[in-house]
Amino acid sequence: MNSVDIKAILDLLPHRYPFLMVDRVVDYTAGERIRGLKNVTINEPFFQGHFPGEPIMPGVLLLEGMAQVGALLAYLSEPEHFAGRLVYFAGLDKVRFRRKVVPGDQLVFDLAVGRRKGKIWKMTGQTLVDDNLACEAELMATFA
Repeated sequence: MNSVDIKAILDLLPHRYPFLMVDRVVDYTAGERIRGLKNVTINEPFFQGHFPGEPIMPGVLLLEGMAQVGALLAYLSEPEHFAGRLVYFAGLDKVRFRRKVVPGDQLVFDLAVGRRKGKIWKMTGQTLVDDNLACEAELMATFA
């Protein structure tokens, strides 16, 4: 099992609090797949306004978490090629939200590489909570 702790994640990703959406990588296979975690707490700043009285994690942040975990896979797979480069969304397809994410949930981001061509990576991803699907999407990213 290949895992990555928060110190290594901070070395690889440019994101910082409050926008870092991954706490740990629990397993990955370079060039193929990755699984990362985020623990959702009531202390997240977005819960103040989304929504008062019924805190729900915004769906766009589930997609951002998937994107960050996908970027980690690229950095871990080809560090010599992607070191020091930024990852940008190039597209999202087949996005579906299946359940609410609330404080106390642990998100499991599970991504697999579909196609790679040069700087373009396409991945399929799922966000799970207690083995239940919360979000799924196809993500495309490019490196600059």
